[in-house]
Amino acid sequence: MPGDVLLLSNSHPPGGAEPFAPARDLLAHHLAERPVWFVPYARADHDDYFTWVHDALGPRIDLRPLHREAEPAATLADAAAVFVGGGNTFRLLHDVRRLGLLDALHANPECRYTGSSAGTNLACPTIRTTNDMPILDPGGLDALARVPFQVNPHYLDPDPASTHQGETREERIAEFHEVDPLPVVGLREGAWLHRTGDTLTLDGNTARLFRRNQEPDELAAGTDLSWLLTISS
Repeated sequence: MPGDVLLLSNSHPPGGAEPFAPARDLLAHHLAERPVWFVPYARADHDDYFTWVHDALGPRIDLRPLHREAEPAATLADAAAVFVGGGNTFRLLHDVRRLGLLDALHANPECRYTGSSAGTNLACPTIRTTNDMPILDPGGLDALARVPFQVNPHYLDPDPASTHQGETREERIAEFHEVDPLPVVGLREGAWLHRTGDTLTLDGNTARLFRRNQEPDELAAGTDLSWLLTISS
């Protein structure tokens, strides 16, 4: 059985709450009693990012800095749990591929996975529903496929009063569906997806579900989305 997966839209909840505050108890339960290797490569300053997340999560989680390991790929090959932080998804995929971490995680499906923002994108089949600017060429867009569908973290609803003339998030997801039929879960700020075994649940906040040639569905917190685990590309 693959390891459980927790995918957060973001680390900063809406309303100015402390980082990870709504999900802190779930994170402690999800990651308890095991060393958790933190993957900081979505940002440039790895030490600063690790320290910030370590302090934000608190003492209940044994968070460890993967970037300080002499052989990080070998560490992940045997890891019981991993937390992949947010930042730029292209930078993240570039570095985890360059360091052999993508292959190590592919070879260790039992590793319990937590992602936030860019880390959530990395858990999808590809990173093609990220919001980020491609500041680096990651050498391909395929990712981990810890879930068989796509996620759009930080999902923003169209603002009818906006004078912005660029595409809305909904329009960009529609463009994705012109070339790929995989469902996309638009996770609003503060929302997360938690997979335990064959069960997948949305919580923390609402979300929208996008499917090709269908109107988007509004999803309430607490919605059972286990059927999404059975889809194939």
